[in-house]
Amino acid sequence: MSSPDIPMPEVTFSTFIMSMASSALVQLGEVPNPETGEIQEDLLLARHTIDVLDMLREKTENSLDEKERRLIYDLLYELRIKYVSKAGPEAKESGTSLEKP
Repeated sequence: MSSPDIPMPEVTFSTFIMSMASSALVQLGEVPNPETGEIQEDLLLARHTIDVLDMLREKTENSLDEKERRLIYDLLYELRIKYVSKAGPEAKESGTSLEKP
C-alpha cells in the first residue's frame, strides 16, 4: 500500500525501464521483495519481465535518445547474465540470448 505523503517519481521512459528492471531483480532473487522484505525467486516471471523489456527495446529503438538506448541495452545485458547464472543450462534451451543487439 502506498502512502500519499511519498511523492512518485516523474514518469519517463528511463524510470519505467528502471522499475521493470527492479522487478526483474526481485524475481531473480537478487534483492528482497520490497513488500515482504523476503528474497523470493521466480525464474519464469523473471524471464517474462526480461522478454517484455527486450520487446520494449525493439519497439522503441528508433525513438530513444542515446542515454535511454544505453540504459535499456545495459540493463538487459545485466539481467540476462543474472538469469542465465540462476537458470543454468535450461536458459540456453529456452532461447535466452546474452547478445546485445
